[in-house]
Amino acid sequence: MRTTLLAAAALALAALINPPQGAAADLKLGVIAPLSGGGTDWGIGTQRGVELAVDEINAAGGLRVGSETYRVSTVTYDDQYSGQGGTTAATRLIEGDGVKFIFGPLGSTPVLAAQAVAAPGKAVILSSGYSPRILTPQGRHNFRVTLATPEFAPAFIGWLRRTNAQAKRVGIISPNDATGQSVVPILVDAYKKAGFEVVLDEKVERGTSDFTPLVTRMIAQRIEVIELDSSTPGDAGLIVKQARQLGYRGMIMQTGGPAIDEVVNIAGGLAEGYTTMEWFDAGSPEAAPLVAAYRAKYGKAPMNAFVPIMYNAAKLLFEAVKRAGSTDVTAVSAELEKLEGHPSLFGAVRWGGQERYGINHQLMTDFFIAQVKQGKPTVIDRVRP
Repeated sequence: MRTTLLAAAALALAALINPPQGAAADLKLGVIAPLSGGGTDWGIGTQRGVELAVDEINAAGGLRVGSETYRVSTVTYDDQYSGQGGTTAATRLIEGDGVKFIFGPLGSTPVLAAQAVAAPGKAVILSSGYSPRILTPQGRHNFRVTLATPEFAPAFIGWLRRTNAQAKRVGIISPNDATGQSVVPILVDAYKKAGFEVVLDEKVERGTSDFTPLVTRMIAQRIEVIELDSSTPGDAGLIVKQARQLGYRGMIMQTGGPAIDEVVNIAGGLAEGYTTMEWFDAGSPEAAPLVAAYRAKYGKAPMNAFVPIMYNAAKLLFEAVKRAGSTDVTAVSAELEKLEGHPSLFGAVRWGGQERYGINHQLMTDFFIAQVKQGKPTVIDRVRP
């Protein structure tokens, strides 16, 4: 009996050390996103976008890397849209879960915090945040997968000038954090160059619920365009709602942080005319397969832009890992850089940023301008920065 047990134990140990040929190893991907607070909708979109890409690769048999096939899974942590949350989440993923590839965070403060944990060379980070410090020549493993303010703001504001020739006076409402502090000077410059006058530039804490005093000042100053910058969906929806309730009749637009469905959910009919940038046209033929997969998995829940953004980012990572034939961070980063021209959900891959950031790790894409018309988000134009 003892001999039989020893033999069985030996066989079990051998199976662990030398798994059967064809058995899939596990590749964990990390997701850091705000899953609580005002940025929750963005965070859920990020998580779901990666999940859809993972479902797709696993349904196709897994991720083939050299002679191995990986079953891909995700580990997700809530950073609460904060720097400390970004630090904690990145530490848990890298030190505790052994993750080498991270999607997110969103927002400059948590992104910069996560990057500090991942440096040097512990993980590839595919993030979304507007601070210019996110991309540097030293950050060889950091990639930004959404356009930042310097890429899209001049083009968007130029569109506003062409389509609203009479508008002049602008009031900016921006978050009082690293994002707002780094972005507002770029916005002010872009508005001035387009012939606008920036009359008010107001900073608010994320999560503020009463914007009445601020909007009242905007109305008193005869503001014709309220710019919401990178306000979270929750904050943007409340500003739109309260501004219209106070009788503001000018234009409300947002050059950052798109989540038009969520704004409509909060402001209802008062969201009419709200105009924002969008990274994706969910009504296009190219979007149909992703939209169908989203509906099959998540039902009628709103699908904001971070779903296709992070789905696309995951697909690019899978391609880079396959080309590298390895999960080595340096090798995969090098292959990501070489994806120029590779087909993607947003068209052929274009990397930019060398002139502005000293490194070509900025994913360049067209963007769309969306507006609430008759209660529905509607894409009204397409812009190439």
